[in-house]
Amino acid sequence: MQPVRVAVLISGGGTNLQALMDAVDADKLKIDICLVISSRKDAYGIKRAENAGIPVKCLSEIHGQKKSEEEIMLEWLAEEKISLVVLAGFIRKIPEAVVKAYENRIINVHPSLIPAFAGAGYYGEKVHQAVYRRGVKLTGATVHFVNEGMDEGPIIMQEAVKLTGKESPEEISKKVLKIEHQILPKAVDLFVRRQLSVENGRVIIKEEVM
Repeated sequence: MQPVRVAVLISGGGTNLQALMDAVDADKLKIDICLVISSRKDAYGIKRAENAGIPVKCLSEIHGQKKSEEEIMLEWLAEEKISLVVLAGFIRKIPEAVVKAYENRIINVHPSLIPAFAGAGYYGEKVHQAVYRRGVKLTGATVHFVNEGMDEGPIIMQEAVKLTGKESPEEISKKVLKIEHQILPKAVDLFVRRQLSVENGRVIIKEEVM
């Protein structure tokens, strides 16, 4: 079976992109990362992609073109025959036309236990700052399918981490990021193995067919 062709979307350091590449290199994940799309031209994740020989497109460089952002994104994805889109620290909302074209084929990792600390305004370090301010004792990460809402898509996988209440936002971020690096490749692997189905807005994980 041919590896699933994947596009990874990033906005920053690209550590979740690296986690996916490491899983591929370790033969734990049967995907071909054919394209990286960055929302920022200064994102360090671009260097990770280039070092791995992966083509990179940058959304910040398309301003002034006649076509819309969603049209350009769809063209990029079609050109590479992408089957799965993975948002790995991508902090922009995906255009509705792209969501519809890739229904249940866009996966996002979010740095909290959705529905807590999710939705508009909750992204990146802002999540961990909010967790710190509230003094919660349990946080974590969520991998979910993307729909038209903000962090509202069907949940694939979650994992929690306990907090003492003494951690700084930076320390919380490190703990959660470690979990993200573990569960994102696992969730993508479930997709690749066709073990995920969405029924009435909920993800059902099926037994693997040998």
